[in-house]
Amino acid sequence: MYEKHYCWSILLRLFHWMFALSIVVLVVTGFYINTPWTNTMLEYSQSWPMAWMRYMHFVAGYVFSAAIIIRLFLYIFGNAQERIWDVLPITKRNIVNLFKTLLQYSYISDEHDERLGHNVLAGLTYVVTVLAAIFQIISGFYMLYPEAAFWEGWGVAIFGNQQWSRYIHHLLMWWFMIFAMIHVYLCIWNDVKGPEGLISSIFTGDKFKHTKA
Repeated sequence: MYEKHYCWSILLRLFHWMFALSIVVLVVTGFYINTPWTNTMLEYSQSWPMAWMRYMHFVAGYVFSAAIIIRLFLYIFGNAQERIWDVLPITKRNIVNLFKTLLQYSYISDEHDERLGHNVLAGLTYVVTVLAAIFQIISGFYMLYPEAAFWEGWGVAIFGNQQWSRYIHHLLMWWFMIFAMIHVYLCIWNDVKGPEGLISSIFTGDKFKHTKA
């Protein structure tokens, strides 16, 4: 038998879709800004594709930044499953969950350590991704506002100059692309392997836990 449990708040689900959709727009427009694939003569017409791509990139960048602010808030003030302590390997239960998940994903063991929130491996990956996003945001705004005292100060302190900022910005984009592909694969894998309603939970907020009859 399974019981339905409320897992993800509406704020967490809002973060998820803001983050996911902004990454798609940022990657597509970022590739275009780096290497335009349209005829350069279009830049002299009213369509002006580079300007529109840059505009969409900037808007998506603000959405991306807002999503990260929401997630940082939830890491501290979210429900039990959303707080950062739930996924850090700082307790015996979390350390055991981390190793069990590694063995399960490696097809070495079928043992499943059921928990309502993220498994620790997934949670740690999300923490690293949020940290990467913070660097991505700083590098992006540093390039957008190179003469603004606030962004120039952070940009110079972390990246040194605009060229290094641009290079790291590009490298981090590949992290988000690879992360997204693995994330989707593992969500489907988990939904097939366990009837916990993982994929539906990001729409409804509810997951299912096995209970003894």
